[in-house]
Amino acid sequence: MDLQKHTAPTPAAELRASDADRDRVADILREALAEGRLTADEHAERVDGVLHAKTVGELEVFIRDLPGAHQRPTAPAYTPVPPRPTPGAIPVEADANVVAVFSSAMRRGRWRAGRRLHAYAVFGSVEIDLSEAIFEYQQVVIKAVSVFGDVQIRVPENISLRGTGGGVLGNFEVSPLDSVDSDAPVVYVDGWAVLGNVEARPKRGKRVADILERVQDTVDRKLRKHLGH
Repeated sequence: MDLQKHTAPTPAAELRASDADRDRVADILREALAEGRLTADEHAERVDGVLHAKTVGELEVFIRDLPGAHQRPTAPAYTPVPPRPTPGAIPVEADANVVAVFSSAMRRGRWRAGRRLHAYAVFGSVEIDLSEAIFEYQQVVIKAVSVFGDVQIRVPENISLRGTGGGVLGNFEVSPLDSVDSDAPVVYVDGWAVLGNVEARPKRGKRVADILERVQDTVDRKLRKHLGH
């Protein structure tokens, strides 16, 4: 047996494409459409290919004849998000309480997140879905307490997420998330799970929809301008 054999690294072109990779390519295509390098039909055809591409190499095919593909992107300055909110930024009193005692309660859809939300699940379940919420403040604190219950928290995937808490014969799990935008909202989850469960993580899938919305809006504007002439 050859113990010195190592697995060769996967070539960059064969890596699975991420949502950020698709966003980058979609932005290049959008610029090409705006500059007149692509027709509306060409743009729509390539965007459809972007949404179905599985690897980085497949994505590059759609932009290799465009100037934007050959420009080396500059890395944005990144400031790490602190584990706790800025002192004095969050009030002690909650803007809202979501309580489930031997029942279920939820907050989801288009709603204002405020700065502090308290969620209590006692022999019950609470769902806090921020994926479509309106963030009026950059920092939001969610205090989650579960006693023989379950608290589920979902956030958009383009914000930052931090968690500080623990479990007593229970599960307290927060999946850290870092936004590339330093001005993006930050959600801090703290609390306890006592013989219960508290879980916070991003809600995936929104970014692809964002690409479709931006693309459709650009195509519509281009077609309206063309028909106007």
